[in-house]
Parts: sequence; C-alpha cells; structure tokens
Amino acid sequence: QVQLVESGGGFVQAGDSLRLSCAASGRTFSSYVMGWFRQAPGKEREFVAAIGRSGGTYYADSVKGRFTISRDNAKNTVYLQLNSLKPEDTAVYYCAGKKTVVVGYSPTGYDYWGQGTQVSVAS
Repeated sequence: QVQLVESGGGFVQAGDSLRLSCAASGRTFSSYVMGWFRQAPGKEREFVAAIGRSGGTYYADSVKGRFTISRDNAKNTVYLQLNSLKPEDTAVYYCAGKKTVVVGYSPTGYDYWGQGTQVSVAS
C-alpha cells in the first residue's frame, strides 16, 4: 500500500508561482508512474501532468509551458512547479500514483491518491 501526502497549496495572485510536493510512503516509489490532477468546484477531475518511471513528462495543453513536474526518487517525492498562475488554475490539486508502466491521462487508471491541496488564484 502506498500513501501520498500533498503540501504546498495556497492563495496567490495571478502571475505568482507555487510548488506542490507529494511525499509517498513505501519502498517502490521509483517504480510508479506519478501524476497530478485537479478538480475545480462543479467540474470533473482533470489531468494536469504526469511523470514516468524513467522521467518522461506529460502535460495537459492548458498548463504546458507554465507547470513542471519532477520527481526525486531518493526522497520518494514528486513535485509540481506552478508558474504564471491564472484564476482558472484554482482547484484542489491531487497527487496520484499508478503501478503500471503506461502513463495515464484518466483518473480511473491510478491506484493511489493523496488527500488534495487547495490552490486559489486571485485575479
């Protein structure tokens, strides 16, 4: 079983930056594909970014060029750097992990989830 704990959310102004962290328990973190999703009020959970076991990265078009996902396997942690934040980025951000090799863009493909961290961006 893997437990994921997010941190780093907050309330910022448009154009500001945040860095989200997701700490994972367990000794097999490096074998998981890790992803970030977000969910705004009244909307479905949507894919933001993912990083494969070998470090390949994937992004939603809406965040490409502004957000950066990375991982530190020695620290069992995955990060999401959020730059040039916009009000439409306001959501609860969730960290997720999946055991299979294939990077997934759907929430249903992920096996483990964190509790979420709120990101609020004022205009």
